[in-house]
This record gives sequence, structure tokens and C-alpha cells, in this order.
Amino acid sequence: MAQQHTVSGELIDEVTLTLEDLARACSVKPDWIIERIESGLLADGSPYVANWRFTSHDLTRARRMCQLERDFEAVPELAALAADLIEENQRLKSRLRAAGLIDDADGPS
Repeated sequence: MAQQHTVSGELIDEVTLTLEDLARACSVKPDWIIERIESGLLADGSPYVANWRFTSHDLTRARRMCQLERDFEAVPELAALAADLIEENQRLKSRLRAAGLIDDADGPS
């Protein structure tokens, strides 16, 4: 008989962040966020500044990229690539977990 796991948490994607909120949450200046959006490395790359709203996914990605740039002196493109690989690894682990092929004891997602 398959063991079932209950996942609980708070959905925060219903709340979006402004450019200033995102910059403050990442401890960077808004220009840092704008440069990465315009380069296509963060968010959807929309040229319409007035429409920029950021989700929890954007916040997580921006924080990860910022940390990679600071800790490893990575250029923005390399930090974005590393963030992509980390996100893909998490997606694959989630799929394996959902298929019952790994459990939580196999490491964090």
C-alpha cells in the first residue's frame, strides 16, 4: 500500500510585489532588478514598467541570483543559469517524489 504525504503551506502567489518591494526584499537597488529584467534573466522581461508585478517565484529567483552574484562574484548571466539549473533540479525531484520514487529522506527539494 502506497504511503500518502500531506503537504501544507501558505499560498502567497495571490499577493504580488512591486519593483520597490522586490528590491527591498532582496536588499538591492531597483536598478539591479531592472537590469536583470531588461536582460531577460528575471521575471517575464516585459518592457511595460507600470505592469511589473512579481510573484513569490520571482522573489526566490531574484534572491538566489543575488546571492550567487555576491558569493561567487558571478556575472548576472551565470547566476541566472545556475538559478535555472537549481529550479530544474527542484522540479525533477518534485516529479520523482510525486511518482513515489524518492522520499523526503533523500534530501531537500
